[in-house]
Amino acid sequence: MSGSRPVIGISAYCEQARWGVWDLPAVLVPKAYVTKVEQAGGVALVVPPGSAAAPDLVGRLDGLILAGGADLDPGLYGVAAHPETTNLRPDRDAGERALAVAAIAANLPTLGICRGMQLLTVLHGGRLDQHLPETVGHEGHRPGPGVFGEHEVKTEPGSAVHAAVGPRVTVKSYHHQGVRDPGSMRVSATADDGVIEGVEVPGSRFAVGVLWHPEAGEDPRLFDALIAAARPDAYGVSSA
Repeated sequence: MSGSRPVIGISAYCEQARWGVWDLPAVLVPKAYVTKVEQAGGVALVVPPGSAAAPDLVGRLDGLILAGGADLDPGLYGVAAHPETTNLRPDRDAGERALAVAAIAANLPTLGICRGMQLLTVLHGGRLDQHLPETVGHEGHRPGPGVFGEHEVKTEPGSAVHAAVGPRVTVKSYHHQGVRDPGSMRVSATADDGVIEGVEVPGSRFAVGVLWHPEAGEDPRLFDALIAAARPDAYGVSSA
């Protein structure tokens, strides 16, 4: 535990990146995640892909963010890949799966964002819709490359998401996949077109997944809720 400022792990990407004279594989995460954690009162710790040390790492964290990114391998939920399922990252799948399993087992406050929500769902027996435009008939959840969609989401009373953001919230989204079957997860938010936008682990202290990108908007409340859940006094642990 870290006293008054909880340490929040943020799962990172391994991507080819360019800076200065270099063009090399790099571990990175959009700065917006770090900024939101810091603004909410936490300390951000970027976690590279990898699975061997996940249980030990989770024991050193006060909370975890499973960040957005590339499509999950549909083999994780037992189906073949759709033609639109591309850019798979098996290193992230393995590393984040280990992190998520350890975090849920430890009841560590966890926020899954987009891909992170999808991973939490799959780990709880759910399945994904691999290409939402075929289901909902529009591209509104990902209007174009690098362009966030914007739409409203309705939250379920009594859920952690409802407690954090209220009954309705306008969100920024960038995804072409969604949740077809939530498995044992509780559905906590939906878009007006019926897409499941929020899930949570029943009985958890705070284990929430949202399909939208709260780090990309101006609304800090989900990060505030994560930090509040991660503080030692939120669950009766002394920080002394």
